[in-house]
Amino acid sequence: MTARHEDIAGIYERKAREFDAVRSRALFERGWLERFAALLPAQATVLDLGCGHAEPIASWLIAQGHSVTGVDTAPTLLTLCRQRFPQHEWIEGDMRGLTLGRQFNGLIAWDSFFHLPFDDQRAMFASFRDHAAPKAALMFTSGPAQGEATGDHAGEALYHASLAPEEYRALLAANGFDVVGHTANDADCAGHTVWLAQRKS
Repeated sequence: MTARHEDIAGIYERKAREFDAVRSRALFERGWLERFAALLPAQATVLDLGCGHAEPIASWLIAQGHSVTGVDTAPTLLTLCRQRFPQHEWIEGDMRGLTLGRQFNGLIAWDSFFHLPFDDQRAMFASFRDHAAPKAALMFTSGPAQGEATGDHAGEALYHASLAPEEYRALLAANGFDVVGHTANDADCAGHTVWLAQRKS
């Protein structure tokens, strides 16, 4: 199978119900979520980029008392978000070029940002900066090294890309973020490569 980044939005919409059914709620992400939350004030505002169906990431943040604004391209997934958490904000849109005109205490792009091609990833760091309040936490997942890969999502080829770790560090620094934590292929997090950063005050 050959994956193309242009197919991502359509795949997640076509496979929305299957994704909801099979996505693990075991919360193997808990350790990183707790580190992210430790950087947030009480009742923080969090921007979830590629929020999916809100489980388990957004639901965990909501359970901690935070207010979530989720952004996703798949209308069916957003319908599930609104049904489950109607008091929070769910926006249909592409994280690329997002201009909400406000800042958040936390930003998270878990298993979403890495579907963007190289140049789109680079451009996202200005958006992270523009939507991040002073001292805001930023967490995203990537690959362990620069390259492109193809995964499988309910029988469809799913595009992934990653910049080199050194470039992520440079982009974070250039946009006013300090790296707080980074682990490649984290065995305690189902093999995810995770970045946690904080915007300078």
